[in-house]
Amino acid sequence: MGINCFCWAEEYAYCPCRKYLCSDSRLSMASTSHWLGCSKRKPWHEDSWGPLKALAVASAINGIGDIVLCSVLGYGIAGAAWATMASQVVAGYMMMAALNKKGYNAFTISVPSADELLSILVLAAPVFVTMISKVMVQTFCMCTVWSEPLSQTAQSFMPGLIYGVNRSLEKLNYSQDVLVSKQARTLLKSLVIIGCIVGIILGSIGTFVPWKFPNIFTPDQNVIQEMHKVLIPYFMALVITTPTLSLEGTLLAGRDLRFISASMSGCFTLGSLLLLLVSSKGLGLAGCWYALSGFQWARFFLALRRLTSAHSVLYTEDLSRFKVQKLKAT
Repeated sequence: MGINCFCWAEEYAYCPCRKYLCSDSRLSMASTSHWLGCSKRKPWHEDSWGPLKALAVASAINGIGDIVLCSVLGYGIAGAAWATMASQVVAGYMMMAALNKKGYNAFTISVPSADELLSILVLAAPVFVTMISKVMVQTFCMCTVWSEPLSQTAQSFMPGLIYGVNRSLEKLNYSQDVLVSKQARTLLKSLVIIGCIVGIILGSIGTFVPWKFPNIFTPDQNVIQEMHKVLIPYFMALVITTPTLSLEGTLLAGRDLRFISASMSGCFTLGSLLLLLVSSKGLGLAGCWYALSGFQWARFFLALRRLTSAHSVLYTEDLSRFKVQKLKAT
């Protein structure tokens, strides 16, 4: 979405250049990751100079190529793409040659097994998800960073109020227990109120900027129209994210891990099904963002219902079921 549509004949060369560059850059990144990760199996192979040398050479080729092709020969944006592609090809070859010197046959072509494909999918799936609606997703992630301090506050101070020394005594004073529980609930109430205020502020700012100043991100009118279509669900999702993290931080502090796992798995499964449904109905990006908004609101109401119930860690007297135990792999 973020790439403009070019209208001039001399700039059509940019598209095939970027197409060829994509495979080369993926090869270079995979080689770099393998180089830095091989130390887990063979510690004596740990060496960061290989990627550093390849990066230096690729940067030099890219810079010189940009000057020669763009300024001297006048190839414009196509020249910049060709220079970048050449630098990535050289960097990928250097990394693979360096791996060969370390005892790896980097030029061997093999079909990955099912387990290897599953591992790749697990690692790469979040990247594919975040590429959807790139501009708005990046803005959304940038705004949600401000929500993390509330979650960290809950995880830092709630354990002392829930599992503090007063609750660890064999003979517990009832008035002290009530006071500690009340303090924990008061802290949660404050965090939720602050989260709602911060969420409204972030939602307003995060919605106002793409609405009134979309040219900051792209001059493409088609992209701007798509951005404006998703502003309502974007605002709804962004507003509720901050108080949701406050509630989930409290659940983490209370070690209510079973509920967090079950609720997150259920929300993610239903959200994925809803996303498939809106995609099959042709609702476009707006439908996808409404699905994300529903996912966030479902997380909020489930966490709120759990913490306000009589069986929550803030109200129950039996905290033994919230103790951390060693889990067995299934």
